[in-house]
Amino acid sequence: MFQVLPHLAADPILGLSAAFKQDTNPNKIDLGVGVYKDEQGNTPIVSAVAKAARQLIETETSKTYITPQGVQGFIDHMLNLILGASSPALIANRVAAVQAPGGCGALRILSELLTRVDKELTVWVSDPTWANHIPLIGNAGLAIKTYPYYDAKTASITFDEMIDSLKSIPKGDVVLFHGCCHNPTGGDLTQSQWRDVLEVTEQQGFLPFFDIAYQGFGDGINEDAYAVRLFAERLPEIIIAASCSKNFGLYRERVGLAAIITESSALKDIAQSQIQNVARGIYSMPPSYGGALVNMVLSDAALKQEWIDEVDAMRNRMRSLRNMLVTSLNEKGASKDFSFVNEQKGMFSYLCISPEQVRQMRANHSVYFVDSSRVNIAGINHNNVEALAEALISVL
Repeated sequence: MFQVLPHLAADPILGLSAAFKQDTNPNKIDLGVGVYKDEQGNTPIVSAVAKAARQLIETETSKTYITPQGVQGFIDHMLNLILGASSPALIANRVAAVQAPGGCGALRILSELLTRVDKELTVWVSDPTWANHIPLIGNAGLAIKTYPYYDAKTASITFDEMIDSLKSIPKGDVVLFHGCCHNPTGGDLTQSQWRDVLEVTEQQGFLPFFDIAYQGFGDGINEDAYAVRLFAERLPEIIIAASCSKNFGLYRERVGLAAIITESSALKDIAQSQIQNVARGIYSMPPSYGGALVNMVLSDAALKQEWIDEVDAMRNRMRSLRNMLVTSLNEKGASKDFSFVNEQKGMFSYLCISPEQVRQMRANHSVYFVDSSRVNIAGINHNNVEALAEALISVL
């Protein structure tokens, strides 16, 4: 039976990780997969999460199924974290939500829900966008189109072109926005630009779909929620996919949130029944462990503050790594101005070099990142930054 199936190429990012592991160069550099790394190249367990894990082991009394929507405390705390405790939508009981298996699970659940609304609707994504947006949304059966976002030639957001494109999107379509720390470019809109986007959204009547996977890695936990909160306060409907992989370090626990803001509490109840039904048809019952840990961290004032301090430290370290790379490139006489790297935010940076140059760095210097030129800033450290800068200069 399975002889009819063609062999598929490896996922670009996961395939890159496999190639890195096979490379025998002791000085190889991994800037591919998007996980936070410390100075030693390790992905540490967030200390507040580790404390919560020990507490959970001591207090958990059963391994029976949890509720279909997930850990309710996790859902409530995450909605407060994203929308703010004083959110009009939360106060009016207009938000349906389920705990999802990671941000990817949240994206897929919401995409499947959209097909129940209209199988013919189109989801617009930024050009470029995170590569996995395409299969997660498209495999649900939705059509995908793109709007302009970033120009690699000028290393800048093409905001005017973006606005012009959004003005052509019809009512009933869906537009995916990155809430903060745009993946893959690191180029984020200003608050003023977000207000302009909101104005166009109101005029056109399309549905905003926010993917917020890096809250806290851009400007701060509250600051990074600016766009989502702005839209949630002004619009009757938005949908949100959130991830706890990065800011809580819960990569392997797969913890995410799928949320729907509706026009009324009555519609919220309908949306809640639908989204739980979608989840039931995919994985039946949600996992508990990761959501329980987030709930414990955000429920305890001391643990929450410890977590905030750790997120702040990760964000500030990544900022310093950006500056360290730019400084090293300047000191070594790079022919290209890379100052734009310092303006980008979050875990990723778009180096704006060609795929051929990326492949040369991989083949000649064992520096691994995807062909788009997206690098994981957290993979840089004091021991490899000079070698990275030299490799980059060699292919310019």
